[in-house]
Amino acid sequence: MRIVISEFMDAAAVASLRGSFLVDYVPTLVDDREALLAAVADAQALIVRNRTRVDADLIARASQLRVIGRLGVGLDNIDTGACEVSGIEVFPATGANALAVAEYVICAAMILLRGAWHASAAVSGGRWPRAALSDGREAAGKTLGLIGFGGIGQLAAGRAAALGMRVVASDPALSPDLPLWKEQAVRPLPLERLLAESDVVSLHVPLTEATRGLLDASRIAAMKAGAVLINTSRGGIIDESALVAALRQGHLGGAALDVFKQEPLPAGSILADVPNLILTPHVAGVTAESNVRVSSMIAERVARFLSDDA
Repeated sequence: MRIVISEFMDAAAVASLRGSFLVDYVPTLVDDREALLAAVADAQALIVRNRTRVDADLIARASQLRVIGRLGVGLDNIDTGACEVSGIEVFPATGANALAVAEYVICAAMILLRGAWHASAAVSGGRWPRAALSDGREAAGKTLGLIGFGGIGQLAAGRAAALGMRVVASDPALSPDLPLWKEQAVRPLPLERLLAESDVVSLHVPLTEATRGLLDASRIAAMKAGAVLINTSRGGIIDESALVAALRQGHLGGAALDVFKQEPLPAGSILADVPNLILTPHVAGVTAESNVRVSSMIAERVARFLSDDA
């Protein structure tokens, strides 16, 4: 049986698959569409991250494909409907990178609230902007608002509470009567109230038709003055133009974006050179440790499926 891996994967996990299967591991395959389509033509399994576009065309070309492993959680790059019609199983690495994302959120929140970490060039250049950077804010006593309260949100909540933050969350999928809220010491709120009360807002929802453009200009305007925004979910959830305007006008105190409407972010983007904006290349869930966890989980699930289905 043949497995195609189109994006980077932990070497030990790849080696474990090679022990039982013919593995075509080409991490740059994602950037060569024609080569990718040719590679999957006789593959029984495909392993991807978030950039490989698994659409109806690819599925039609991959007539022997039986399983797709996703090295991550979001499935918006995979046409799950077409997979279901074709009888293809899709396995995401649920939970394996949650800790990495939660730590990113807390790190970004503290950096944005403090506001001093952009001063390296000034200090090394002989300037001393101590007065200008003396009004940074502490995390303790601030309110973290989580939009979505699944596994990652719950991990972030626990770490925020340890810093002395108050945590609120909005998740229409969870009843406000669930014991979970009291167990986590998190207060459920409607979205509008969360935006008005939170010093830090962090997104933890998938990109769906219901969440596309969720934080539009009106909702960003409704956020607490000076609040900071963190997005590790999907880029299409935030109106990027409205965010830029809110940062330039000083309504928001800062933002950290790990995901974008278009990835990779093109040169000359409206997000370039925006004050108090941190940009990272979709790495919130990718650490040395999480890559091992994610890769080993997907390698095991794909191998087990192919072995059981043989």
